[in-house]
Amino acid sequence: MTAAAILAERLGALKPDLAIVLGSGLGPLAGEVENAVRIPYGDLPGFPKSGVSGHAGEVVAGHFGGRPVLLLAGRAHYYEHGDAAVMRPALETLAAIGITRLVLTNAAGSLQADMPPGSVMLITDHINFSGSNPLFGEPTDRRFVGLTEAYDGGMRKALLDAATATGTPLHQGVYMWFSGPSFETPAEIRMARGFGADAVGMSTVPEVILARFLGLRVAACSVVTNLAAGMTGDELSHQETKDMAPIGGARLSAILRHAIAEGL
Repeated sequence: MTAAAILAERLGALKPDLAIVLGSGLGPLAGEVENAVRIPYGDLPGFPKSGVSGHAGEVVAGHFGGRPVLLLAGRAHYYEHGDAAVMRPALETLAAIGITRLVLTNAAGSLQADMPPGSVMLITDHINFSGSNPLFGEPTDRRFVGLTEAYDGGMRKALLDAATATGTPLHQGVYMWFSGPSFETPAEIRMARGFGADAVGMSTVPEVILARFLGLRVAACSVVTNLAAGMTGDELSHQETKDMAPIGGARLSAILRHAIAEGL
């Protein structure tokens, strides 16, 4: 059976059209899904095997904000596999079972002193600084994906409205994708700031490109886990990411719950 057939069978009467990808340290959001169906990625052909701590590696489907949703609890990264399209089979499966809208989340480093750890940033645009693209090798003209409106205006408005309604601060800014897995240098952060970036990270952008390629509407949020290299004088670590992500994750959860309840 294909991953789509297995997923549809396991979900039964549950037919979500909204999916959320959970980034590093944001797994606790999956625990808030009601009447959850959990399916390990290992049961779904083509789904990624993430080796990053803080990524559970399972599909979690149920109700969140009173509406049916599907969560990908964990992702695989370009830096793990050397393949920017590593999430393509998973996203193709979501499209095949009727997902039309995708919310991507990640843990990121902030370039703005007034956007400290624990903040949430709505991504308005991105800069692909990795030198790679998930559509390398795609043989059809569909590979020429327009990204002028990569981040759906209606979905962004719904998230901003939800932040206002719940009294949850929500920053907005540009996310810059570095390949990782090493953290950025202070010089790279100065360059990123000069290019107009507000946050940096090692994921999300290839998934945005793939999602738009597949015709999905996309929104994305970063949970700030640290100030970027050179801003505090401290060295960065993945442990800091895992420690700080749940703080911003709770804020993001409040925004998502309200936005989904209102029809995001």
